[in-house]
Amino acid sequence: MDEEVQPEPVKQNSFLRRVGIYGAVLIVVFLLGFVPMWLKARAAGSSLATAEHQLNLAQIQNALGSAVIESRRGDYEPARQAASQFFTSLGTEVDKGEASNFTAAQRDGMKPLFARRDEIITLLARSDPAAADKLSDLYVAFRKLSPR
Repeated sequence: MDEEVQPEPVKQNSFLRRVGIYGAVLIVVFLLGFVPMWLKARAAGSSLATAEHQLNLAQIQNALGSAVIESRRGDYEPARQAASQFFTSLGTEVDKGEASNFTAAQRDGMKPLFARRDEIITLLARSDPAAADKLSDLYVAFRKLSPR
């Protein structure tokens, strides 16, 4: 009569197996929802990076174009500010090195453009009409070097 009642191991093993199967099914269902969304997010992130690079290049070119137009109109102070913004933005982009939107050859080609900076800014500060031609030449040189 001193028999101890032992729990049935079959029921316990069956329960653990069932929990394991449910857990595995839950993980599979989670992955079926997660993987496609992760792939879409990765593609969207890549597309965003490309758009940001193109926007950055467009803003640099826009600053130079604005400087050219303003100087042609005789508005030398806004032209000076736009030219200064162009040189600052271009310098920042060139200084990024391999992370830049420009190739190594383009970055090397852009460096001589900086030699014109002080002359152009000074001409604009003095409201000299010759600045418009210098800016136009700079714009043409930049367009030849920049990616399309």
